[in-house]
Amino acid sequence: MNLPNKITISRILLIPVFIVLMSVPFDWGAFQMGERELPVSHFLGALLFIIASTTDWIDGYIARKYNLVTNLGKFLDPLADKLLVSAALILLVEIGLAPAWIVIAIISREFAVTGLRLVAAGEGSVLAASQMGKLKTWIQIVAISLLLLHNWPLAFIGFPLGTIALYLALIITVYSGYDYFKKNWHVMRDSK
Repeated sequence: MNLPNKITISRILLIPVFIVLMSVPFDWGAFQMGERELPVSHFLGALLFIIASTTDWIDGYIARKYNLVTNLGKFLDPLADKLLVSAALILLVEIGLAPAWIVIAIISREFAVTGLRLVAAGEGSVLAASQMGKLKTWIQIVAISLLLLHNWPLAFIGFPLGTIALYLALIITVYSGYDYFKKNWHVMRDSK
């Protein structure tokens, strides 16, 4: 197994640790942010999420630079991204920092695009990720990071940047899904 794939697997292995940090009520105290608090466990969970998200860029960079792109990597990398982002979004709903309907819409888009890719793979085609899809992923990561940090550093002034970023992520996620299906509808139309 090459280095990029090991990095991708490490991202998958960080997900349960992230889930435990965010969902188990550790009593490690909290950072005071004006009238709000940021539990230390949420801060550590956010830090772990950001580190795990960064490995997505690192493994892709190494794979492309050293010509280490593999079929396993093509399968594991988007799977790791979807698992990490989905886990984070669901936890944000659980701790009351994201509306469930937004999370359902975002995760539904991911399932739909994955389904389209599976149909294409069954027909012998590979559908590459679009630039819009990559932008969608990074906006989701920024929104999730801000929300996991309880909107720090802007919590002091009460500006809801994390919530605004989540709505932006929703808009771009839905649009990129529409765009992906529009460009690749021939896969569904021509499937046997």
